[in-house]
Amino acid sequence: MRAAQLKAVLPRELLASVVVFLVALPLCMGIAIASGMPPAKGLITGIIGGLVVGWLAGSPLQVSGPAAGLAVLVFELVRQHGMMMLGPILLLAGFLQLVAGRLRLGCWFRVTAPAVVYGMLAGIGVLIVLSQVHVMLDGAPKPSGLDNLAGFPAAVAEAIPTLGGGLGWQAGLLGLSTMLVMYCWDKFRPQTLRFVPGALLGVGLATVTSLVLALQVKRVEVPENLADAIDWLRPSDLLNLADPQLLIAAFAVAFIASAETLLSAAAVDRMHSGQRSDFDKELSAQGVGNMLCGLVGALPMTGVIVRSSANVQAGATTRLSAMFHGVWLLGFVLLLSSVLQSIPVASLAGVLVYTGIKLVDVKAFRALGRYGRMPMFTYAATALAIIFTDLLTGVLVGFGLTLLKLAFKASRLKVSLIDLPQDGEMELRLTGAATFLKVPALTQVLSTVPAGTTLHVPLSNLSYIDHSCLELLEEWGRANAAKGSTLVIEARGLKRRLEGRVRTTVGIGSAPPVT
Repeated sequence: MRAAQLKAVLPRELLASVVVFLVALPLCMGIAIASGMPPAKGLITGIIGGLVVGWLAGSPLQVSGPAAGLAVLVFELVRQHGMMMLGPILLLAGFLQLVAGRLRLGCWFRVTAPAVVYGMLAGIGVLIVLSQVHVMLDGAPKPSGLDNLAGFPAAVAEAIPTLGGGLGWQAGLLGLSTMLVMYCWDKFRPQTLRFVPGALLGVGLATVTSLVLALQVKRVEVPENLADAIDWLRPSDLLNLADPQLLIAAFAVAFIASAETLLSAAAVDRMHSGQRSDFDKELSAQGVGNMLCGLVGALPMTGVIVRSSANVQAGATTRLSAMFHGVWLLGFVLLLSSVLQSIPVASLAGVLVYTGIKLVDVKAFRALGRYGRMPMFTYAATALAIIFTDLLTGVLVGFGLTLLKLAFKASRLKVSLIDLPQDGEMELRLTGAATFLKVPALTQVLSTVPAGTTLHVPLSNLSYIDHSCLELLEEWGRANAAKGSTLVIEARGLKRRLEGRVRTTVGIGSAPPVT
């Protein structure tokens, strides 16, 4: 960028970067807590997402950092394998993303069915809510969503002074007040203050209230020196990747992070008329970012639509805003860590509960109804499978249902028998895909053809025909020839590959068209 161009855009980019920084600050810490990690880990990921991925990104207006969409998966990984195992998992996941970008596979991560994506986000949202309501009461989340749900009454009872004698009610009120502020700010935000994020306002008010009233609540623990929060990857940790469970986890992180990033990039492109996203370059940049996060023991990152939309709405036009937001995060952690240590954990949990509720997109569920019941069923099944099992299983259920739908549509065949104007002539009209699954239906229709009929079978409306259907037609022609019937297969208009199959199997090429 030339000096004159830089001078022209710099003020606008600086303003946008401050807005994104204010949005990212509470979310980085809150998502880290929801992931079962120290808040500083989320801040490190946000810094890398700004400084490194912002510089390399193929989607210049997208902002990267820790995302709620991966919080549930990371929480499961940390619980099962420990925090130190997250490093090698992220290193491999980032490497897979980098290779996928170099191989120009970015577009393939965008073919994920919307019903699966929305269902995945809804399931994640429910799990975040179920886990963070415990944190809002200064408690600890349980291992699974069902455990969190079952343990909620006891957690509430323990927080009430007259029942459990605890002080969790103070934290709970701070969390609820944070959510209330965010909701009211979203609904009634003044136009002049549209760039002030509700999450920051809610957390700020909760922090001031807790300090003024000297409330006894848990507060954010951030080291005075950011270097103390870095857990460098040890070479010996890489040997653990021989564990199949860790390999599967790395592939899961790579896939979900890539899909979420590229879907976010596509959404950002629709918000502005500037430079379009290079999805392969963006995928490679995310890979580099996640490899660095693995090396320093931070959270995984994705492109985040909340921060990215704030970036565009604040007037950003270049990648500088994303990079500067990383600078502000780094400077704040280095110079004002004591401010972060005053923030109540319950307030950040309130931010996550509010975010989790918004992930359950009811409008998207209703919109899927325009395409039939199957997308709505896929949405619900994916979400429920994630809630009752785990994230990976839920996503596989969603993909399985999508593949079943494709297989069903690919195997559909419409068979109709039509009388032609010429005496003794009929047409067997086939539309769709003629596979072995349709042999019984085809046999039943052929059995109704009267003896002595000349049967025309045009194949031009078929997308596919296999040998079983071709052999059935051939057998019918031979069996009914003695009864005076004639079979005329018309391959005109059929794809050359399928026409060759007709000649090979039945021995009949293109017949004259029916007149």
